[in-house]
Amino acid sequence: MKIRRAERRDLLQLTLLFNNYRKFYKQSQDLEACKTFIKRRIENNDSYIFVASRKSQLVGFVQLYTSFSSVSMEKLYILNDLFVLKQARRHGVADKLMQRAEEFANNNQACKLVLETHKDNLVAQNLYVTRGWKKDFETFCFTFNC
Repeated sequence: MKIRRAERRDLLQLTLLFNNYRKFYKQSQDLEACKTFIKRRIENNDSYIFVASRKSQLVGFVQLYTSFSSVSMEKLYILNDLFVLKQARRHGVADKLMQRAEEFANNNQACKLVLETHKDNLVAQNLYVTRGWKKDFETFCFTFNC
């Protein structure tokens, strides 16, 4: 298995992965919108997408967005998306993708890497804890839908 940064040549396979990721979160299928979204991220270089591949087949991805901490006055990365195809799960793919994200953040002088996940996503939570991530009990997450 190889972990590498996504490229334009990955657009078709990455679109399918991204669509499946969204379906996991109960979003309707929209391949064209997924393709446009991922294509813009790659072309605008406004996110960092790393893909896991086996024999030229993409089996998972992780996507990071740059942000900043005003309190520490440093860069941070938001690990916004992590997805592995069902048939590739339980083979260390998510762990390798997380490792790559962590290395990227460390190598790019980030003060931290943050993520949020649904409280029922126990498999993902277990992965994060196993990798040394800490659950934040001091803050609440709020959203405002526009």
